[in-house]
Amino acid sequence: MKIAINGRIVEDQDAVISVYDHGFLYGMGLFETFRTYGGRPFLLEAHLQRLADGCEELGFRYRSDPDALRRLIARLLAENGLPDAYIRLSVSAGTGELGLPGGDYEKPNEIVYVKPLPARDERTYAEGKPIRLLQLRRSSPEGSVRRKSFHYMNNVLAKRELRRRESGSLAEGIFLDARGYVAEGIVSNLFWIRDGVLCTPSLSTGILAGVTRERVIQLAAEAGLPVREGLFVWTDVVEADEAFLTNSIQEIVPASRAIDPDGTERSIGAGRPGAHTRRLMQAYAEAVQAESSMFRHGE
Repeated sequence: MKIAINGRIVEDQDAVISVYDHGFLYGMGLFETFRTYGGRPFLLEAHLQRLADGCEELGFRYRSDPDALRRLIARLLAENGLPDAYIRLSVSAGTGELGLPGGDYEKPNEIVYVKPLPARDERTYAEGKPIRLLQLRRSSPEGSVRRKSFHYMNNVLAKRELRRRESGSLAEGIFLDARGYVAEGIVSNLFWIRDGVLCTPSLSTGILAGVTRERVIQLAAEAGLPVREGLFVWTDVVEADEAFLTNSIQEIVPASRAIDPDGTERSIGAGRPGAHTRRLMQAYAEAVQAESSMFRHGE
């Protein structure tokens, strides 16, 4: 597989950075994951704005050019023979001395990874997937807000816990924050509907401000569906009428069942995707189509 490092496309095994890169030494790095539709990255500007905000906080002298990045991604797709792909854009701090710096990072490294999109399991989208409450709590953000940073040990440990308990199940693990409020999934944001209101945990729980999360909130508002961001407990999710998960690769995935840490399993609502979830899934698909059409007409 070919990837790009600082704008240069190379075979992945030939891509190297220094062992003194502070992304490796101290986890000083940020990344964005997104996918393409028809060769075009979706919601790219929103991803790059979140990345830019993080780079400013960490003192990285980096800002991406959306048009140049689109061209680079198009080249990577062509070089790898992929019509569409999973994209990861990583920015590491760059080379520094041993020891914690107080100043800015002047020469960060940009790496663009691509890989084939996972096969879409239509049965999961039609029937929903289970969510399981984790015993491990969500770590607090390292800085002012949750960044999509190289600090991923909390997520990796959560994945290991889920694997021990699920024995290959497709369930998504759900974190509580340190206070016991529902936070987010290992690789997703969480939503549910109760009495005609779309609920989702507040950013104050320390969750990632997901790009897809924000787009879904906008779509709900456009559809006239009230949205409540707040502090909730696990029973609020379990007793919901319907629920779903979001991320940039899987889009909107219905959640049909909730599993407690002791293995107790209960249906969420009717145990299948609800009407509001299906409408939002359709609205998201239409948003993808609209953006793709806009770019085609602009060429």
